[in-house]
Amino acid sequence: MGSQRHSSKKECFILSVDVGTTSIRCHVYDKEANVRGACTTEVVPLYPETGYVEMDPDAIWKGFITVVKGAVQDAGVQMRQIEAMGISTQRGTFTTWDRTTGVPFHNFISWQDQRAADLVKSWNSSCTMKVSLLLLFILTRQKRALAASLIVFSTQHVTFRLVWALTHYKQVRQAVAEDNCCFGTIDTWILFKLTKGRVHATDYSNASSTGIFDSYQMCWSGFLSFLVSLPLSIFPKVENTEPHALCVEYNWLPFKPHTSVAGLYPVVGWKIVSEVVYLAEGNAADTGTAIKWAQELELFSDVQETSDMAYSVSHSDGVCFVPSFSGLQAPHNDPKACASLMGLKPSTTKSHLVRAILESVAFRNKQLYETMLRETCIPITKIRVDGGVSANDFVMQLTADLFGRKISRPQHYETSCLGAAFLAGLGKGFWRTKEELKRLQVIDKTYLPQGAPKGGACSPNVEYIPALRSWERALRRSMNWYKP
Repeated sequence: MGSQRHSSKKECFILSVDVGTTSIRCHVYDKEANVRGACTTEVVPLYPETGYVEMDPDAIWKGFITVVKGAVQDAGVQMRQIEAMGISTQRGTFTTWDRTTGVPFHNFISWQDQRAADLVKSWNSSCTMKVSLLLLFILTRQKRALAASLIVFSTQHVTFRLVWALTHYKQVRQAVAEDNCCFGTIDTWILFKLTKGRVHATDYSNASSTGIFDSYQMCWSGFLSFLVSLPLSIFPKVENTEPHALCVEYNWLPFKPHTSVAGLYPVVGWKIVSEVVYLAEGNAADTGTAIKWAQELELFSDVQETSDMAYSVSHSDGVCFVPSFSGLQAPHNDPKACASLMGLKPSTTKSHLVRAILESVAFRNKQLYETMLRETCIPITKIRVDGGVSANDFVMQLTADLFGRKISRPQHYETSCLGAAFLAGLGKGFWRTKEELKRLQVIDKTYLPQGAPKGGACSPNVEYIPALRSWERALRRSMNWYKP
């Protein structure tokens, strides 16, 4: 928390909260999108069994309240000066609760959780759903049915973790039978708490990432719910992306959802009135987890040290790190993959280990970037980065070198908070137009690819190809590690 700032009592602000996987942060923004106050608290994950990742709903709620109060105090403003609040959350993390009392039936089951891995694998390899959807396409000639038949489910989708919860938690099944069960991701839970149970809702972006939402019809999919035996009565109402919003990665497709066979998932970026922006999303689940893990092992004391540590050695000494604590996502889609360190030697130092960990982040970025190019066939004209890792110069420069492309980092790189604030501000009239918001976004630093690229200006730096090939070999050895 920074030093307290003071403002005119007539001045108004936007509050924005980002409930991430490793932290909850709150920012207070003024009209120029400057951060006037901030507060952060840690998210403590729970690991009750191997492959299980959970979060305490009450701890999330208390953390939310703590950062809101802290940021407002840090800004030196009064709560009545806050015009609106935006909420950005980690998606795919959910719980169920008693509709009457608001008491959760179980902990939040994290998007990183692997308990439904076997169920996901079974459905992806089963002909039941794919044939059903193909038959629906033949009968209706609706492209959304054909697209749905191509989707590769992952453990990050809520679908089969929710099926697991309904199967294993008796109190959830009983509440469903009594029409007294609410399902929700973190945004829905917070909204329910803020309104004392009056509002059970989510936004289109959160809904579309669950795997149970029809992004063509823009509603919960009755057909998919029927196939996997999920009751529609428990789902929240879906609203425009005004009071809360999500930060998403990689590419937007403003006209129609994109269906991928490599694990990129078609999601709604946002819906503002009638405007719908679609995204093809791919992610690497364990970037933050890997860096936090390394810090807990005392490889470094401050995350800001890591870039200099990586640059202090010319290579990783042959060490390869595979960041798959929660399996591997697109394009590998292997929930049974393990995290691993390979190539350790007596000569390996902490700096080599840190460099290997940071290299793995850039290598996964390259895999997702190439998958995006291959799957969407849409020319990418600009590449922007955000989030905590974007502050790491080593990772960003290596990513630019591997892409063979210019990469820009905004001045406010905690874009999840800023994006939610922008959407909340637009909905309230604090900011009038999207053009006004564009003028508020300032580029802090640009990373240009270094070295002599092979095959043109957009080709990767050949210097890193041997290290990348070694890492890919380590990745293959880490796959399918956890057998059923």
